[in-house]
Parts: sequence; C-alpha cells; structure tokens
Amino acid sequence: MAEAGQEGKKGQRIDKWLFFARVVKSRSLAAKLVSNGNVRFNKVKIDQPSQSVRPGDVLTISLDRRILIYEVISGGERRGPAEEARKLYIDISPPPLPKDENRIDALPKRDAGSGRPTKRERRQVDRLMQGENDETD
Repeated sequence: MAEAGQEGKKGQRIDKWLFFARVVKSRSLAAKLVSNGNVRFNKVKIDQPSQSVRPGDVLTISLDRRILIYEVISGGERRGPAEEARKLYIDISPPPLPKDENRIDALPKRDAGSGRPTKRERRQVDRLMQGENDETD
C-alpha cells in the first residue's frame, strides 16, 4: 500500500492535472481534450487521458482561440482556487499578438463611396437614365 501512495506522488493522470490546474471546467472535458489530440506531452501528441504527468514535463494545450504551454511543477491534490492552481505550473506560452494584428476590423478598408450605391444615389441614377430615354424618344 505504501508503494501505491508513492506512485501517486510521482505522477498524476493528465486529465486530473488539467482539471486541477483549471485549464478546463470538468475532468470529463479534460479527458475529451486529450482524446481529441489537443494536448501534446513533451512535444508528442497523446490521446490517452491516463497518461502520467510528472514535474518537469511540458504540456502544449490547444484551446479554441489560444495555445497554452505549461511546464508542470507539481501534481494537484484538489481543484482549489486559481491561486492554488497557478502553483502547479509555469506558463511558458508565447505572449499573445497585439490586439491590432488579430482583430477582424484591422483588415484593409475600402474607399468611401466605392461600395454599393445608397438608395439616394440609385434614385439619382434612375432619374438620369429616365431623362436620357426621354430625349432619345
């Protein structure tokens, strides 16, 4: 029995660790994240939520709009507050892009008036075209 307790200190299931580190909201979501191949363990893609994580391992986690790179410091005992969860890892993720570069409205702007005509402009064109047709008749 003492050996089983020592093994628990050495490593922890990756789905449990992700849950304790507050990467995901539930352990089942953590297992799905790993099973879908969104987690790399020391640069190797894994798909088994039972993979053991030990201090010194590097996890690359691909979430919806960001990529997290965490170095494991220790295993967790419980899912506690955020301060406690931050003690489980060192965040070595690259800094996010500046907001100007990853915004949708940072796309090139077109010149004013180069798009679809307004209702007023369409009426003016219609009047102009009707005026030309009246002169040719």
